Amino acid sequence: MLIGYARVSKSEEQDITPQISALEAAGCTRVYEEKASGGRWDRPELHRLLGRLGDGDVVVVWKLDRLSRSLKDLLLILERIDAACAGFRSLTEAIDTTIPAGRMMMHMLGSFAEFERAMVRERTQAGLVAARAQGRRGGRRPKLTAEQRAEILAMLDAGRSTADVSRLFRVHRATISRIAAAYSLAASQDVR
Repeated sequence: MLIGYARVSKSEEQDITPQISALEAAGCTRVYEEKASGGRWDRPELHRLLGRLGDGDVVVVWKLDRLSRSLKDLLLILERIDAACAGFRSLTEAIDTTIPAGRMMMHMLGSFAEFERAMVRERTQAGLVAARAQGRRGGRRPKLTAEQRAEILAMLDAGRSTADVSRLFRVHRATISRIAAAYSLAASQDVR
């Protein structure tokens, strides 16, 4: 069964009618319509379509960017389609994974995406190394200063409860417990 997916962005004044007409002319018996950004993953109609795919079904879109604006997300969606033993067809780009040439095209797209991910990872690692060389540390800033942690330990030693101390410093009780555990661990290693 040919199943269509038509999407327009919510913020733009786009008409979905040409997409639906093209999908119906291509033989789609059911068309899922969506008004949402292609960059968003939480698109209920797309998930409904993917959840109902069966063996031999073919998902048809007017253009690839109607399915997703991100190559990574596009490949994830195509993997889900493939896992359902279904095919994929884009009318404008003439991609059809039900034939060998279409499958080759999707493998090429996957290779380019994998290459891009590797390049991004390499650039990220180089940036982190350069930042460390300049003395910068990554990650989130600690919520509590060293003085506040020392004060927390003093309060706990004085017999105040973890819940009481967490309310005073406006942090979760688990944060107070982690501070106490880290202090106990450090103290036990100093004894050795």
